[in-house]
Amino acid sequence: MKIGRAITEGGSIIWCAKEDDNNIYKFDPNKKSLGECVKIKKLLPPVEPTKIVAVGLNYRDHAQEFNLEAPKEPIIFLKPPSSIIGPDEAIIYPKGVRRLDFEAELAIVISRRCKDITFESANDYILGYTCFNDVTARDIQIRDGQWTRAKAFDTFAPIGPWIVTDIKDVGNLKISSKLNNEVKQSSSTSNMIFNVYSLVSFISSIMTLEPSDVIATGTPSGVGSMSPGDVISIAIEGIGELKNRVIKG
Repeated sequence: MKIGRAITEGGSIIWCAKEDDNNIYKFDPNKKSLGECVKIKKLLPPVEPTKIVAVGLNYRDHAQEFNLEAPKEPIIFLKPPSSIIGPDEAIIYPKGVRRLDFEAELAIVISRRCKDITFESANDYILGYTCFNDVTARDIQIRDGQWTRAKAFDTFAPIGPWIVTDIKDVGNLKISSKLNNEVKQSSSTSNMIFNVYSLVSFISSIMTLEPSDVIATGTPSGVGSMSPGDVISIAIEGIGELKNRVIKG
């Protein structure tokens, strides 16, 4: 099942779901039940997290691309909820930024509160998966020597379009990015250094994860720069495609 949030043609904000028939239905996230068929005007970001925990250098091909040694444990940082935008919303190229990069990522969405969970039980706390773009002001990241400012601007966390709840083999999904329809990244989640269950367990040993929190699991090789007017799309097998246009700030 695909679940998300949307604005209806009547202007209401609702949880909604899609099944195989491609119709969109109202969705009750508490009862996990479908309601009546609805027409929507716009998809919203599928979650409203308390935090976004992102993982750096988590693909073998990305580490090799920069001649870096694979980390011994996950490297994590935070992006603020204020950076989130949904599908088809604009990424704002901030004034003063000299290089703005895309990073295609698989995102984990947490289903319920958890702390200190094991690798074996991690799947019990995952609602599903979605597409994520870890937009980065690369020049600022290099200049600062740490990542917070470079990755925290408003609009720097495109996510969506749907959360997919029934992925059978999350460890072997094709992941790619296209800039103006030209393929820039093409890899597989099988190239992750730390898989999704390891990440949920590791991060929950540090901080309590709340329902709808997002874990962005890192990007493969091929990251590159964007300019105002560009359209960047992130596609993950079995999940969908997230598109956003870059505009001048």
